[in-house]
Amino acid sequence: MEKVTNDTIKHVAALAQLEFSEEELAKFTSQMGKILEMAEELQAVDTTGVEETVQVVDRDTVFREDVPEKWQTREEMMKNVPDKSNGFVKVPVIIDKDDNQ
Repeated sequence: MEKVTNDTIKHVAALAQLEFSEEELAKFTSQMGKILEMAEELQAVDTTGVEETVQVVDRDTVFREDVPEKWQTREEMMKNVPDKSNGFVKVPVIIDKDDNQ
């Protein structure tokens, strides 16, 4: 696996519109490296013969019933959009064209 670098963390942070101090950057770079190492270790575990489990707790689902509802029309949905142009929703740019690495 490729080593996690400060540049990697900066790139991911930019995508999420986050900013870190140099101290936080060092801390998160180290932590992300450890997380990815642990994930690699888990991938190496032999699970041959291990039965898959879907629900380990014997109880009913606590989620609401899935009840179909009438969808909004495009016109109704667009009434609540804060920024639109020519019938399309406008969203802020989060990736700079110059930042394609």
